[in-house]
Amino acid sequence: MTIAPNPVVTADATSLRDRRGSWIPTGAMVATRFMELRKRRGVMSALIGVVIGIPTLFLVIRVILHAAAPKTYGPAGGYDIYTHLVAGVLYVFGFIVAATLGCTAGAIDLNEGMFRHLVVTGRSRLALYLARIPAGLAIVVPIVATGYAIVCAFCVFAAPTTLNYQGLSVPAGLSRAGLETWAGEHANAVLCDFNGPIVIGLTCGNRPPGPIGKGPDGQIIVGAGPAGSTPPTAAQLRAQAVQVADRNYADYSTLFLRPPAGLMVKAGLWIELEAVIGFVVGLGLASLLGQRTIAVVMMIVLEIILTPIAARARIPHFENAQRAFVGLATAHIEPGALPLALGGDRGVDLLHESTTVAVFVIVAWLVGWTILGAWRMITRDA
Repeated sequence: MTIAPNPVVTADATSLRDRRGSWIPTGAMVATRFMELRKRRGVMSALIGVVIGIPTLFLVIRVILHAAAPKTYGPAGGYDIYTHLVAGVLYVFGFIVAATLGCTAGAIDLNEGMFRHLVVTGRSRLALYLARIPAGLAIVVPIVATGYAIVCAFCVFAAPTTLNYQGLSVPAGLSRAGLETWAGEHANAVLCDFNGPIVIGLTCGNRPPGPIGKGPDGQIIVGAGPAGSTPPTAAQLRAQAVQVADRNYADYSTLFLRPPAGLMVKAGLWIELEAVIGFVVGLGLASLLGQRTIAVVMMIVLEIILTPIAARARIPHFENAQRAFVGLATAHIEPGALPLALGGDRGVDLLHESTTVAVFVIVAWLVGWTILGAWRMITRDA
């Protein structure tokens, strides 16, 4: 009886079987990178504390204060609270903490002296780099989504029951005809508080008749009119109030008691996109520089200082370069019902840029920084 010799397993066969030379990362590689990042307790605590902890603490304090003194402190939620938290907090902080995690993922092996050990395994360096993208996004995306979901829940369920518009409690969600009808039934209050023409001879509340003009807060002060003048009739006041309501409807229609469902979906996707950009760019920058600290500082400067300047400054012959800032591009695709994330008046201060150009800039940043980071990892000496 002849015993067949055992087949010799060559290095090439082993490499072929475990895809060691493939540039496509395996599930095990992604899982390993995910575990490495998840065990970074300092970074994870900062990520959770900033994106989830700060908004939650703010909203809980507002709930307690409103429950203790409802006449002094307004409701904890509502449309206004939602828009300011999304555009003013989650947009900026989501980008910064995602960029911090990306910088950590891009430089963790070099900082801890593990890069040489990864290289000697024979794994493709490109695969080692690309594995960090899904691993990091598997951490960033759920955390940002959790923080955003908490903000949405508070702002929906703790929303005010009446809409305060220009100092008046106005029913929310009225049509133009509905607002005009309501204004006709509350003519004196509308003419005193809504933005509109001055009505001679109208007394507003307990305020004594005085000179016609603007008050310190911009409100219209109406006077009693010249001596012997005929005061307006009730029908004239109603007609004037209907006209004022018609002029104010465009502004009134943009206000809600609670954020609409469509806006919450669009804003959630927009916030997640900002976090994805922060992570991918931070990953590429840290890989390119070879260390984390300077990369984190540069990402913060980009988001807090350079992007707002580029969005507003009109530098001759440099505007096309300004439009290349990714923060300006994401601001241009921001849902229109939100206040401008970079501050200022929407459509007035922001440097003009088409949606097509904005999308192209975002894609270019994601692809470009991935290529730069991967190239540096491939060419770096072990």
